[in-house]
Amino acid sequence: MINQVSFSTKKSLYRTVLLFFLIIMFQNYSYAKNVILNDTIGVQRVKGLVVDSKTKTPLVFASISVNGTNISTVTNSNGEFTLKVPKKYQNELITFSFLGYTSKVLIFKDLKNESIIKLETYIEELEEIKITVKDAKSLILEVLKRKGSNYLNELTSMTAFYRETIKKRRAYISLSEAVLEINKQPYTSVKNDALMLYKSRKSTDYDKLDTIAFKLKGGPISTLNLDIIKNPNTFFTEEMLEVFDFSFASPTKIDNRPIYVVNFKQKKEIEDPQYYGELYIDAQALTLINAKFHLNLDDVVKASKLFIVKKPNDADVSAIEASYQVDYVVKNGKWHYSYSRIQLGFKINWSKKLFNTVYYTTSEMAITDWEIIDNSELIKPKDRMRSSIIMSDEASGFSDPDFWGTYNIIEPEKPIETAIKKIQKQLKKN
Repeated sequence: MINQVSFSTKKSLYRTVLLFFLIIMFQNYSYAKNVILNDTIGVQRVKGLVVDSKTKTPLVFASISVNGTNISTVTNSNGEFTLKVPKKYQNELITFSFLGYTSKVLIFKDLKNESIIKLETYIEELEEIKITVKDAKSLILEVLKRKGSNYLNELTSMTAFYRETIKKRRAYISLSEAVLEINKQPYTSVKNDALMLYKSRKSTDYDKLDTIAFKLKGGPISTLNLDIIKNPNTFFTEEMLEVFDFSFASPTKIDNRPIYVVNFKQKKEIEDPQYYGELYIDAQALTLINAKFHLNLDDVVKASKLFIVKKPNDADVSAIEASYQVDYVVKNGKWHYSYSRIQLGFKINWSKKLFNTVYYTTSEMAITDWEIIDNSELIKPKDRMRSSIIMSDEASGFSDPDFWGTYNIIEPEKPIETAIKKIQKQLKKN
């Protein structure tokens, strides 16, 4: 598994591939404000929306990259984006891409604020794609075999934006955001990637948490571990491949390249909860470029035990959602981790309460820039983020929306922006 839930700050249960933690605990009713400088000098910013050209439907998590650089970002769940580019790159081309659509290339200086970028689909061309690989399982093994030649095989320093949210039913009650540095090891290396927290902020409506607060343990590390090409032991070992049935779905295209779509689900004879979902593989390079999957929750009791380590005696906690996504992008023929997202849902039934409580937690991380480095530039051990980190404890206060300055972020959803204002008002009252 990729995720695990704990109800204690002192104990954590590690199982092979269980790398995500969630804590329910009594919350400290205090907060602090931090002052972060706005360093946008020398940077131009543009906001916009990416949509389907025919239906006008927002394209969620579409990729936006600055050609000739390693600068990139993604759209949010409303299809909105904000892109900050140093003025020296104002004449560079900007590429907007989304799986199954024709990419659009524009000059950055020609982009107007609140631009609507319309992408065309490949509907007419899909029938031209021919499946040349008969065995879907063998295709996955070939993808893993080629990771040394298809993916970045040099030590890199990546700048990442991270966000985690907690919702009580439909209302946002907690938001934490951060800018991090990642030492990304070569894809053929067995060494673990390292992270360092650079800037962070948070806002929490403690009153709505009913004195009980969910906290995500390991947040940024958990989302980074979703890089299943770098960390095949969390998902696609040869032993684990025997757990799944693989089949081909209708193929698609991206940037006019054919893409295999592979469905997978656990075999009927496998009793323990496993995953099911889709893998998108470049048919020319045999490279995984996207994966979307879920944990099988058919056996709620057994699935929930994979998450829960400790819980209050008067509460019955069950998992109601466990969804995952990871994206890769290419530059100069080499692919690398670009974005990942984890969404979990939990229902709490209290023995002395008539109604249950439902919480949803989402964590996502996007790579916004990177460069090749050498060993002398590695993050020092004392500065490395630990897997036990609780992001909401590390961050303090909430500053103005532009506090990242030159750093690209994922544009906040409108409900989140509204929630921030409501939370700040509530905290002032307290």
